[in-house]
Amino acid sequence: MAARKPKPRAFNVLAVVQQGRLEYEAVVLAASFRAQNPDFAGRLILAEPQPGARWKSDPRISDPVRKLLISLGAEILPFENRQFGQSYPYGNKIEALAALPADVPFVFFDTDTLFTGPLADVAFDFDRPSASMRREGTWPEVPLYGPGYNGIWKSLYDRFGLDFASSLDLSQPDEYWARYLYFNAGWFFYRDPAAFGQRFLDYAVAIRNEPTDALASQSLDPWLDQVALPLVIHGLGGGRPGPGLAGLDGDVSCHYRTFPMLYARESDLVVEVLEEVTAPNAVKKVLKDWEPIKKIVYQGKGAKVRAMFDRDDLPRREAMIRNRIKAEGLWFR
Repeated sequence: MAARKPKPRAFNVLAVVQQGRLEYEAVVLAASFRAQNPDFAGRLILAEPQPGARWKSDPRISDPVRKLLISLGAEILPFENRQFGQSYPYGNKIEALAALPADVPFVFFDTDTLFTGPLADVAFDFDRPSASMRREGTWPEVPLYGPGYNGIWKSLYDRFGLDFASSLDLSQPDEYWARYLYFNAGWFFYRDPAAFGQRFLDYAVAIRNEPTDALASQSLDPWLDQVALPLVIHGLGGGRPGPGLAGLDGDVSCHYRTFPMLYARESDLVVEVLEEVTAPNAVKKVLKDWEPIKKIVYQGKGAKVRAMFDRDDLPRREAMIRNRIKAEGLWFR
């Protein structure tokens, strides 16, 4: 008799929602998530920063967006900013982990994510954390007289008592950025949000407050989360994603960054899903108040952006795509 296939572990999905751009992106995220995951057993949690000393204005979302997100099946949970906030909004993804139940695995997604397939198709191993490899060599910027990539990254691993050598991709040449563990923080996961979040917070705050000498010439804004993230993942026994996670940067989810970038470089499926989930009247009524969606999706300017690029022969760097879109007056964010 064949062995019974083990039941997949239940998990929660987390994103951050905040007044302004993120609240409208959250509508697209929630609408596409529910369309692609109608039988999802976990919770779709949108963590909302609360007003306080670390914000100049109220970061909470508007009532129409709140009502729509709840109708789409999202739960909106509050969290407090104790270390970050207005000065470094990317820190929300670190502090928001405290809003999750500690005993349930989680997958975090940046709010500018569109779901194009079921998460059930992804082979998560929640005991081995990982994150997105859809990234460029954005950090560090190696100074002319050193230290190099090796010296900068090794100083961080040494500082937190982590084994540096085992983090290296030895198929890549020495002093080439891809040799060193480096992620895009657009998605990441682990079995315990409390353990992951506390370590993420501890590392990020320590690096921000007391950079090592090797980091003296380095900018940490906006890169702080992406500097700390590989240290967290490596320290918890994780590493680069294997083929079972490929759908998170492909057939299951798309971290599109901006809607002009989506139309410029993503697949026909991504465009099709975006236009389908933003078409219902209840969704359109809310989203048409946001200029990027209004112009790019509802007024058809996305089609003009799409016609500018050959998806099989895109410019090598993301900045080149952005600059070309901006030159045509079609950049909205």
